[in-house]
Amino acid sequence: MSPSSVAAAKAASSASPASPAQPGTPPRLPPRYVALAGPTASGKTAAALALARLLPVEIVSVDSALVYRGMDIGTAKPTAAEQAAVPHHLIDILDPRESYSAAAFVADATRLIDEIGARGALPLLVGGTMLYFKALFDGIDAMPAADAAVRARIDADAATHGWPAMHARLAQVDPVTAARLAPQDSQRIQRALEVWESSGRPLSSFHASDNKTASAVEGGALFSLEPTDRAWLHGRIAERFDAMLASGFLDEVRALRARGDLSTDLPSMRCVGYRQAWETLDACGNTAPDAKAMADLRERGIAATRQLAKRQITWLRSMPQRTVIACDAPDAVQTAVQLIARTVAQR
Repeated sequence: MSPSSVAAAKAASSASPASPAQPGTPPRLPPRYVALAGPTASGKTAAALALARLLPVEIVSVDSALVYRGMDIGTAKPTAAEQAAVPHHLIDILDPRESYSAAAFVADATRLIDEIGARGALPLLVGGTMLYFKALFDGIDAMPAADAAVRARIDADAATHGWPAMHARLAQVDPVTAARLAPQDSQRIQRALEVWESSGRPLSSFHASDNKTASAVEGGALFSLEPTDRAWLHGRIAERFDAMLASGFLDEVRALRARGDLSTDLPSMRCVGYRQAWETLDACGNTAPDAKAMADLRERGIAATRQLAKRQITWLRSMPQRTVIACDAPDAVQTAVQLIARTVAQR
């Protein structure tokens, strides 16, 4: 970052100065990039935009749903005004028919970190897809590539026996992975069985391995927005889902369905909220749902989002290097900005 940027960061953190280094301690370098993570509805966008008003940052989205074009309301995508206020990356880069992976994210993020740093700005990685953060910090597991034939065979078995039966099959060959997956989590059960059938090794053995296809991207500082009161986050999730419905979320999903080339078998349409809305329109014959159907959609959408947030928090707690910020504190945004600015200013 430029000297003026560092000066601004030091000024912002002057209210809470860092402890002086002990004699003989090597100077602390500013981070190569800053990561701001947190569960859905924890206030990541507000904190990122506040930091952007203080420092020259460029935001790199760490979100497996924001990569898709035409999926704006249900993903709580930053508005056009927010994206115009500060450069954003890895948003609207794919059609919903396409797939994106942790490996692709690491490649894109590594390139962007270098490019943004070369421009004298701070790469600010913001999002809630914890698998992407883990891949960035720890590297990519050297797992087998997707095998269309194996996947088709698994899908055919699932169509006959159901995904709970496939989950039971997975428990026999990879109990560690099966224990963390729900019996209806078709996408992850499918992948775990595919890895087993392709390699003869359980997916969990790859996660435990030090054999990586891509190195970790070092030099980052991780900050995490986490609630001290889970009920506060649940309230925010409900408010956000209600706002999405009021903003035309069902119309957005109806337009995606009308394309004719999308289905809930695709990763894009398995995103939280989209799957529930798609199923609601299926049940209603693509007509306007009645009050009962809307109430059911609201209940299922909020429940699915709360489950997502729970998984995100579990992921975060496995990252001991993070600095935790209470997102339900009244001064959460100010605290996040001060802590990040202080870290950036350290030398």
